[in-house]
Amino acid sequence: MATLPRFAPEPELHWRPLREGDLAYVAALEAQIHAAPWSLGNFRDALSAGYLAWVGERENRIVAYGILMLGVGEAQILNVSVVPDARREGLGRALLCRFIADARRLGADQVFLEVRMSNSAAIALYRNESFTPIARRVAYYPGRTSDAPREDALVMRLALAPDVITEGGHGNA
Repeated sequence: MATLPRFAPEPELHWRPLREGDLAYVAALEAQIHAAPWSLGNFRDALSAGYLAWVGERENRIVAYGILMLGVGEAQILNVSVVPDARREGLGRALLCRFIADARRLGADQVFLEVRMSNSAAIALYRNESFTPIARRVAYYPGRTSDAPREDALVMRLALAPDVITEGGHGNA
C-alpha cells in the first residue's frame, strides 16, 4: 500500500530590524546573491544613516533582507534580497509590501526603485504591486561577470495614495 507524503509547512518567518551584529552575515549573503554586491561598509553606512532595514529570519537564519531610504515626500527601495533556497515563497513580495507600508506610514508620497533590465522576475513582482517604469539608466549596473558588458537599470515608481478618512474616522490605504 502506497503512503501519501506528509505535508510539512515551511517554518514560520519572523521579520525584525537589521542589527549591527547581522552586518557581516548579510554582506556575505549579498556577495553570494548579487553580481555587484553591496559591501559590508555599504550596509554599515545605511544603518548609520538611519535607513530602514529589515531581515526575515526562519529558524534563526536570515533568508531575506532589504534597505529603504526615506527622503522628504519620497522613499527609495535600495535593496530587496532573498537567499536562493528561499525564493518563490513570497518573501520578496512580503518585504516589498513592508517597505511600501513603512513609506506610506512615514509620509512618503511615492516610492522609487531600480532593477536590472534582465531581472524579469523582479520586474513582474514590482509591476504586480503597481510600480510603473519611468526611466532607464543606461549601463548602470556592472556586468554579471568581469568581461560582460554593463547592464541598464529600469527605474520604477509607485505613487502612494493618501489615507482616505471614512465617516467613522478611520483611514484606509
